[in-house]
Amino acid sequence: MLQWQARSNPLAWWWGSLTLVSAANILVWFMLYREFYPSVAGSVGGGSDIGLMFLLCAAYVFGCAFRSVLPRADVQRICLFDTWLSSVFVGRTVATIAEVCFAAQWAIILHQLGKMTGAETAVNIALVIVPVIIIAECFSWYAVVTTNFLYNAIENSLWAVTFSLAGIALCRLMPEFQGVVRWALMSGIVGIACFLAFLVTVDVPMYLSRWRAGHEEGNRLLGFLEGLHDVSTRWVVTHDIAHWKGELTWMFLYFSAAVWSSLALCALYAMEGYLTRYLA
Repeated sequence: MLQWQARSNPLAWWWGSLTLVSAANILVWFMLYREFYPSVAGSVGGGSDIGLMFLLCAAYVFGCAFRSVLPRADVQRICLFDTWLSSVFVGRTVATIAEVCFAAQWAIILHQLGKMTGAETAVNIALVIVPVIIIAECFSWYAVVTTNFLYNAIENSLWAVTFSLAGIALCRLMPEFQGVVRWALMSGIVGIACFLAFLVTVDVPMYLSRWRAGHEEGNRLLGFLEGLHDVSTRWVVTHDIAHWKGELTWMFLYFSAAVWSSLALCALYAMEGYLTRYLA
């Protein structure tokens, strides 16, 4: 029997791509840390703020790298490697921490830019981002524990709401800047628009379709305590591309483009001293 890592297996190419991208992302984080942290931390009052931003970014970059090396599909309980690190409980815990940190990055940068420009809309939106994502994570955990895809759809709908608000904040901030910063904000708006399009047309409909299919087939949902035990003790190793088909696209985009945005937020925050030069 051929090893699943054989070049003929598209799943091996997918996993290899995830691993390679994650390694590059970690390298970029260290490069940013080396470039920005000593200079910004050396300024008066700058050490703790930039240190927090780098810590939040590290949680997301390294958390996504962990999930790339040991991918799994939570509700289905499938994974590539037979290890307790592939358990849904471990993976979902890592994902929750990483995603809340990512949301905190957005909240910090919007608050920073809002205060810098006097844009109260951006400041107010910054205040609601983390609470909404924490609620989304609760829905995610309930979906994973009970195997009910409907709550995955609700979770991702809340992500869509959050990034719609972030997009509104960036639109409000864009006229306040000029030059390269305005272009950076425009790029962020385009990226958010693409992310929202993916959520609305692919991700949320996929989870709703799975929920309807399970409902029609009469699949039994797990109780909460039963599900908690299940996510901690059961993982099914599969190298069949058919089992992973619904996960390939969103995982690759999530562990690449989303991580790049986290790195970009970190770099933007570190360059606060330069941003004022581009105020309109």
